Amino acid sequence: MSAFSDYLENALLNHILLNTAMTSPSEVYVALFTSATTDAGGGTEVSGGGYARQQVSFNAPSNGSVTNSADVTFPEATADWGTISHFAIYDAATNGNMLFHGALDTAKNVNTGDVFKFPAGAITITLD
Repeated sequence: MSAFSDYLENALLNHILLNTAMTSPSEVYVALFTSATTDAGGGTEVSGGGYARQQVSFNAPSNGSVTNSADVTFPEATADWGTISHFAIYDAATNGNMLFHGALDTAKNVNTGDVFKFPAGAITITLD
């Protein structure tokens, strides 16, 4: 499950309906959150404890959806990260623009020594 950010919604509308150029990011990254994300970019992203956004690649779209083409593995937590409940896709490894966001099917508590991973096919982005 995923939703578009306000940033991406506006960029697509401008691109498609107003002939405004839109440059696709060369890489996209997954971010983890301990609180709900919003279209406006809200939520509390994990920080510290060895956390860093991870690059993600996607399969070709089919029936309006794409899934991650390989496992996305975060570094081992060097401190407790808290309960991961949401994720987002960004156009940069730090800062940048949120593109998509969504809730995890099941929240996961990440403690020191844990490794958080999205298996291939676990992240689905759908246009409907």
